[in-house]
Amino acid sequence: MAERRGSEGVRSGNLAAVLRLVHLHGPSSRARLTALTGLNRSTVAALAAELVDLGLVEERAPEETNRVGRPSPVLAAHPGVLAVAVNPEVDAVTLAAVGLGGQVVVRERVETSSLVTPAETAELTRAVVERWQAGPLVETHLVGVGLAVPGLVRASDGLVRYAPHLEWRDAPVRALVEEATGLPVAVGNDASLGAVAEHRFGAGRGVDDLVYLNGGASGIGGGLVVAGHPVAGAHGYAGEFGQNRPGIAATADRRAGPETGAAVLEDEVSRARLLDAVGLRSADEPTLAEAIATATDPAVPAEVDRQRRVLATALANAVNVLDPSVVVLGGFLATLAAPALAGLRDAVAEQAMTGVADDLELRVAALGEDRLMIGAAEAAFADLLADPLRLA
Repeated sequence: MAERRGSEGVRSGNLAAVLRLVHLHGPSSRARLTALTGLNRSTVAALAAELVDLGLVEERAPEETNRVGRPSPVLAAHPGVLAVAVNPEVDAVTLAAVGLGGQVVVRERVETSSLVTPAETAELTRAVVERWQAGPLVETHLVGVGLAVPGLVRASDGLVRYAPHLEWRDAPVRALVEEATGLPVAVGNDASLGAVAEHRFGAGRGVDDLVYLNGGASGIGGGLVVAGHPVAGAHGYAGEFGQNRPGIAATADRRAGPETGAAVLEDEVSRARLLDAVGLRSADEPTLAEAIATATDPAVPAEVDRQRRVLATALANAVNVLDPSVVVLGGFLATLAAPALAGLRDAVAEQAMTGVADDLELRVAALGEDRLMIGAAEAAFADLLADPLRLA
């Protein structure tokens, strides 16, 4: 029996390797999968057939080529295998259905007039999923739910220890959503999940050492990739760049009042301050970017420039400590950076230690508004990608 378990373990590991390659690299020929896995052709053919039987991939006819010999069939992720992604924020809850390979199939933003509670998040998720399953997702298989929460999420059990802007403390949101939907649920910090998404599918793809900072309605969070692996820290709380206290050289650049004490980064570099500057109460990322770009009030570019200066100092601190090759900025931080990326990079380099920023690249998140949805879906897909036989 032990020998059988060992054989099944090898089979499951090989299935996972093939599925993960298709997930990360998109449609791939059997020949390419053979080369990447190091397995022989007959083994890959058998694994492909089993993944097809499990409903996880579909086999497509090979593309025509000028090469001699019969072209190899192509494996692609089955479009009906999906995860639900949920991102509760202070002004809205965004939900999406995401397929293997990071494809967003359907997306919905539900604006809220007050802070959403964990129970309300669970009920909203249930209602939207049921509506989708009766409509656009009627013939799909939902693997699970991934929640991207703007707060401290304990890695061991998914408990939201503290989400200050949502006013959640020790919130068992995973259990609530599991009970409401009947689906397995994974919970993670929103920015850390965004870092995973950008590393696997976006601006950080192929980068072994990167820092990711996400700017959202609840403030600034971040994620780290070191030597190609996401870094969570001892309890899952790594990457809270928004709680660092950057030095502000010019007194005129300081906005947080004395009642806040020593202001942290997200007190000074703030989506709420940008919304105030353009006269909006709430906005999604494209709307805010458009409002900033078309503003005629000189106070708007002045506020943008101020926030860039403070951000540059904070980024220089991160670069000095972590020595990344790439820094990726998402959310409203991408909105701040995109029109002046070279200048922001120079400002970071001027404040970093000599040599540390010589080859540093600053990039805006390539996945746009989908980054947190894709990151949350990655958390929901994790168990399946580790063991495809769980669907058997």
